[in-house]
Amino acid sequence: QVRLVESGGGLVQAGGSLRLSCAASGIILRNNKMGWYRLAPGKQHELVAEITLSGTTNYADSVKGRFTISRDNAKNTLYLQMNSLKPEDTAVYRCNIVPLWENYWGQGTQVTVSS
Repeated sequence: QVRLVESGGGLVQAGGSLRLSCAASGIILRNNKMGWYRLAPGKQHELVAEITLSGTTNYADSVKGRFTISRDNAKNTLYLQMNSLKPEDTAVYRCNIVPLWENYWGQGTQVTVSS
């Protein structure tokens, strides 16, 4: 059974940084294209960053240059380093495969950026 557990969110002022983690079990992250998604109130899920099996990364335009996705194969953990945070980054962040599989959703971690 796949289990993805996100952590690292919190309340931060605009311009601040956070590092999110996604600990995985039941799935080998390096064998899957993985992504960080976010869900803001009144909006649909947005894929903000992805990392391929080879380690190539891609970002949504809204976070490019500010967010960095990475993967620790030994720990089977996915990370999202978020810098220069903006109020519009406020959302619940969750990791999943790309394209997403509904059954893999974890509880997510809330990120709130105050202005």
